[in-house]
Amino acid sequence: MVSRAIASGATGGRRFRWTMYRPQSLRARYTMAATALSFLVLTGAGASLDMVIRHKLETDACAETRRVAGLWSTAMRNGEVPHTIPVFNQVKLVQVVDSDDRVVEASKQAAALPPLSAVRPPPDNPIQKLTECGPNGCSLLTAIRTSREPDSTFVYAALPAPSILMKHRLELWIAAAALPLLVAISRLTWTLLGRSLCPVTLSRARMSQITPNDLSLRLPQPPGRNEISQLVGTANEVLDRMETAVQHHRRFASDASHELRTPMAGMRLQLEGALLDPENVNAHDAIRSALVGVDRLQAIVDDLLVMARITEEEPAPPGPVDVTGLVREAVARRNGGVPVHVHPSGCAYVSGTIVQLTRVVENLLNNAQRHAETRVDVAVETVNGDVVVTVSDDGDGIAPRDRERVFERFTRLDSGRRRDPSGSGLGLAISREIAEAHGGTLRCEDSPLGARLVLRLRSLDQRSDPLTAA
Repeated sequence: MVSRAIASGATGGRRFRWTMYRPQSLRARYTMAATALSFLVLTGAGASLDMVIRHKLETDACAETRRVAGLWSTAMRNGEVPHTIPVFNQVKLVQVVDSDDRVVEASKQAAALPPLSAVRPPPDNPIQKLTECGPNGCSLLTAIRTSREPDSTFVYAALPAPSILMKHRLELWIAAAALPLLVAISRLTWTLLGRSLCPVTLSRARMSQITPNDLSLRLPQPPGRNEISQLVGTANEVLDRMETAVQHHRRFASDASHELRTPMAGMRLQLEGALLDPENVNAHDAIRSALVGVDRLQAIVDDLLVMARITEEEPAPPGPVDVTGLVREAVARRNGGVPVHVHPSGCAYVSGTIVQLTRVVENLLNNAQRHAETRVDVAVETVNGDVVVTVSDDGDGIAPRDRERVFERFTRLDSGRRRDPSGSGLGLAISREIAEAHGGTLRCEDSPLGARLVLRLRSLDQRSDPLTAA
C-alpha cells in the first residue's frame, strides 16, 4: 500500500511538472509539435541523404581502384608490367607486394611508401575492398591476389578518402543545412497559426466587451467556411437567441409589473377612500370592488405561472389526444353564458399534452363567450392531414390591424376591457405558445359575423416532430 502510494505520488509529481512546463498557448503547443515533427522528418531525411552520399562516393572510389588494381593484376599475370608503371586517372597509389611484404613494383607516388595494407586476400576471396587509415588520413583501397599460389603477389590500388567523409564533415554539413530549414519551418508555423487564430483573439476581445446589460455586440465573422468561422457563426446565433430571450423577459417583466400595478393602485385607492371617509363610503361596496381587483391580480398571477411553466419547464410526455372528445368535454363543463354549439366530424387525434391542449380550448371558448352576442360555434375537422379547430362568435369581431396584436402578452382591446375588467390579457398569448410548442398554429381569420380563431395541429399519423417519437 505504501509503495503504491509512493508510486502514485511520483506519477502525480511528474504530471505536475509536465503541466507546469507545458505551454498554455495553443499557438505555442502546435508550433512545438510541428517543430518536433519537422525535426524527426529532417533527421530521417538527413540520415538517408548521408547514407546515399557516402555510399555513392565510396562506390565510385572503389570502382576506380578496383579497375586499376585489376589492370595491374592482369599485367602481372601476363608478365607485362614495365619498369615504369603508368598512373591511371586519379589512382596514384599502386603497389605490387610479394608474400614477404616487399614492394616489388609501385607507382611513382607509392614507390617510397611501405605496403599500403597488411591484408592478404585468401585464394577463395581474391578481391577485397578496404579502408586503411594512417597518420596522414584514410584511403579507400582494393586488394587483389594475383594467383592461388602460396607465394602469390598482391596488388594494392588506393585513393585518398574524400575529405567530406572524414571526421563527420558530411553529417555536419547536412545538419548545418537542416538547421535553418527547421528554424524556417518553426517560424512559418508560428506565423500561419497566428493568422489562423487571429479570429479567436478578436472574438475573445469582443466577448470581453459583452455584458448582461448590452448583448447587442457580435463577434467579428471571419471569411470562409472553416471550423473557426462556423464556431463564430454559431456563437453569434447563440448571442442572438440570448438577446432575444433577455429582451423578451425584460418586456415581459415590464408588462407584468404594469398590469399588476393597475389593479393594485385601484384597490389601494378604494381602501384608502373607505378608511379616510368611512361615513360616506359603503364598506361593503369598497370590499366588493377590492375583490374585483384581487380577482384580476389572481388571474394575472395564474396566467404568469402558466407561461413560466410553458417556457421554462420540461413538457409532460406527449400522447395521443382526441381533440373532438376534448372539445366536447370542455363545452360540457360550461355553466351558463352564451350557448356553445359543437360541429364535430368524427375522432381527430393529435400527439400532445392533454393538459395544455385543454387550456387552449378553454381559453378559446372563454374568449368567444366573452365577446359573443347570442352564440358560439366550434367546428373540429381534418383538413390535408391537419386537425383544425375553429371557434367563431357573433360578437363585434376583431379589426384586421389587431388580429396579430391580440396574441401579444397583456394586450386587451377596448371591447375586452368593457366585457371582462378582470381579464389578464394573457389567454390568447398562452394559447398561441402552446400551439407552437405542439408544432401547430393559432390565427385570427376573416369571419362574416364576429371573430374566428383557428387552431391548426398536425394529425397524429402525419406528425414527424419529436412529439411523435414519444
